[in-house]
Formats: sequence, C-alpha cells, structure tokens
Amino acid sequence: MSHVNIQDYEKAAQALLEPAYWDYYAGGSDDEITLRANRAIFDHIRLRPRILKDVTTCDTTTTALGTPLPMPIIVAPTACHNLAHPEGECETVRGVSQAGTIMTASSVSSRSLEEIAEAASTPLWFQLYIYQDRSITINLLERARQTGYRAIVLTVDVPRLGNRERDLRNNFKRLDSANFVVNDVTQLRRSLTWKDITWLRSLTPLPLLIKGILTAEDAIIALEHGVDGIIVSNHGGRQLDGAISGLEALPEIVEAVAGRCEIYVDGGIRRGTDVLKALALGARAVLVGRPILWGLTVKGQDGVNHILELLKSELELAMALCGCPTLNDITPSLVKL
Repeated sequence: MSHVNIQDYEKAAQALLEPAYWDYYAGGSDDEITLRANRAIFDHIRLRPRILKDVTTCDTTTTALGTPLPMPIIVAPTACHNLAHPEGECETVRGVSQAGTIMTASSVSSRSLEEIAEAASTPLWFQLYIYQDRSITINLLERARQTGYRAIVLTVDVPRLGNRERDLRNNFKRLDSANFVVNDVTQLRRSLTWKDITWLRSLTPLPLLIKGILTAEDAIIALEHGVDGIIVSNHGGRQLDGAISGLEALPEIVEAVAGRCEIYVDGGIRRGTDVLKALALGARAVLVGRPILWGLTVKGQDGVNHILELLKSELELAMALCGCPTLNDITPSLVKL
C-alpha cells in the first residue's frame, strides 16, 4: 500500500497494532471532547492566500532555541514506543535523524535516555516530570546534561493522570520506563507549584521550556520564572477534557509574551496547512506526536522520516500557494478565525 499522507499511516497503524495499544496511543480523557477539538480547530480556520508572489523557492528552515532546523516541525514527547516497534525510541530517533529535526525524548520512554542519545544523529530535547522524590528529578537532569540533550521540556499539566477510559476498559498497564528502576505515576509531584520551577531553573544550565500552558496569565508567570520557551499544549487531549485546544490558546499567549520567549504549539497537526496556520498565529514551530507513532508502527525509522518529510513538503506547497516564500512571510493576516 502506498502511504501518501498521514491519514494513510493512521489507518495502517490501527490495523497493525493490538487494540489496547492503539487505544493507548490514540485515546483521550473522559468523552474525548478536547481530543476531537484539537483536530477540529484546524479544519475551522481558513487561509487567505496572496497571489502573484515569487514562490520559485520556499524556504522552510528555521531555528529552535538557536538550533538550526530544516523545518518548523519538532517531534513531541510520547511514551512507550516499544508498543509500536521492538527497538522503541531508538528506531524513532533514527528516523528523526534522517529528517534532521529535533526529537523530544519522553522521561517515560521504553529505551533509556542514554540509549536514545547513542542512536541519534540529531539534536535532542528531554521531557521531564518533577517527582515526589526530588533525587529522581535531579538524577534525570544530570543524565540529560551529560548525554548531550540540548533542552529540558518540563510537563506541568499532570498533577494527576487524566481519566483515560479506553485504558480502563482494556485494563491497560503502561510498561515501566527504562529511565527508572521503578516507574510509578503516583510518584509524580502533585503539589507542583511555581516555586518548583525556580528550583528546577537553579539546577540546570540547559534551556527550560514549560509544556502544558493554555492561558496568557500562566504564560506571563512562566516568563517571570525565567523560562526559555513555552509549549502551548493540552497533552493531546489526555488530561482535562473540555480544555481549549493549543491552537485556540495560542493567540492570547503570543500577545501576552510579546516576543520575550519562543512559543511552540502541539495537538492535532496532520497536514502542512496545519503547520502553516500555527505559524500564522505566532508559533515558532509545532510539535507532532501521534503521527510519529503511526509512522514507526508501519515502517519503522523510514516511516518516521516519511511522516516528517510529508509534513515538510506539504508545508512548502502551502507556502507557495499562499504566496509565502519564507516563514517570515507567514503572518496573522494569512488566517481567518
């Protein structure tokens, strides 16, 4: 079968994965309202293309925290890649390395952060939670620094795990992470506050991004605590059902931050036109999660690379058709909300 878009990969991956594994990857919380909204908002927003521009070439290159990238597309942190491929995240990062963009390794990965780094020939970010036992967090930070990860992505929207009913019906138990002797989500620090951000900031020289902000109010507080970037995210619709989508939250956060740190967004991105819309609303780049897992399931590293290349080529075409030869030409006037 020829896979010409991400939807083709999604259908193929569902046919290949065990049903419980598919539900773990694909599912959201409660009634999955937010999960669906993440996709629906992109369908709702329309483009206002400009004509008679010289789009002989369209340049998709950019930077993220100073790292040059061939496209404004980064791989989001997702857990348990071994459900999709025996080599897990090591196979994923080989595909991401082919595409040349950043991979964000999850702290609950099925391969250790050291193994992922060894398999990589592309820049890496490390996604972190703060744990009740602070020594766990300190250890992970130091391991990430020593292994060459370029930034820390702190996920802050999981004081408790969302009510993921597909997993409950399947009696699905997530496999232990390779980064821990014992992996227990009850060890996540429920009392996480802004004071913990100050503490974390003091522990590492690496750039710090906060993932899980959905309001301008919290974005301003994050700036006051010295973050280097904000990832506007609702955790792929897996936490608070009924929360707004990242794309809906993006404009107010961009306005509040006013260029004082880099802003990224995730959730529901399936087409190059989706990337274009996110950039028009102020994102520096987007993060893509589930489609990477689908590519991994279907074709291993080649599937991962193809997912990223599809998005890049679709973005380049969308830029040409919208009269945008560079990413700087993508402005809010391009979209109609």
